[in-house]
Amino acid sequence: MRVVQNSESMFKLFAELNRNELRTVAATALAVIPIGATEQHGPHLATGMDYFTVEAIAREAGTIAGTETDVVVTPALPFGSSHHHLVFGGTLSFSTETYRRMLYELVESLVTDGFKRIFLLNGHGGNHELAQLAVRDIVLHHPVHAAAGSYWNMAWQDLVAAGVKAARLPGHAGEFETSLMMSLRPDLVARELPFRQLPENPEALVLPAPFRDERNGFWESINGHTDSPASATPERGDRFREVIARSVARAWLDYVRS
Repeated sequence: MRVVQNSESMFKLFAELNRNELRTVAATALAVIPIGATEQHGPHLATGMDYFTVEAIAREAGTIAGTETDVVVTPALPFGSSHHHLVFGGTLSFSTETYRRMLYELVESLVTDGFKRIFLLNGHGGNHELAQLAVRDIVLHHPVHAAAGSYWNMAWQDLVAAGVKAARLPGHAGEFETSLMMSLRPDLVARELPFRQLPENPEALVLPAPFRDERNGFWESINGHTDSPASATPERGDRFREVIARSVARAWLDYVRS
């Protein structure tokens, strides 16, 4: 799919440029690698949820940020670190060690291509720390400016203002992600959505926990989705996508200016 770009935007797709065009823009452009996953998202969402979403957000944010700076978005990486979902099937995953190394080498490829500013835009919770480690390590060996961020963290405050109803962001295959998928690819959302009784105060969005708590068998206990998808709507998904794209674009411009 070729993105329809604003004539005033300096946003480009890496895969649509030839090597000479890339060489010309590399020194000044922000290079973005969207990273997603292909994994089970409950009985109601397609396995490409994270991949489809982060690809769309990267392109939408690129179009916005591209009005002020050169932005080159690479093809989205459709696989992630998802071993915790293998128990359900419907999942393609790299191990922790392999995925961190793969991200490092992708960023290093862009360094070799001549890019000086590189951003890993993450769309899957299991990739979050690994993307951060990859950019931390790359700058130890190369004189570049690299960063990594998950789109929901970058848009956190704006999503709260937009009315996100979830105990955690982004959750997994719950109202938030199901709304995004309804907005982006409604053909890949099941007609019957699982319902789960929510806590007494379901609208209280809380900050991330001060420590990471992992328990064997947790994902099986919640049937692979964290909250109730039944309350998702495409209208909420449209609003969330717009908020996220603008927040990510703003974060990229702040990063470029830093």
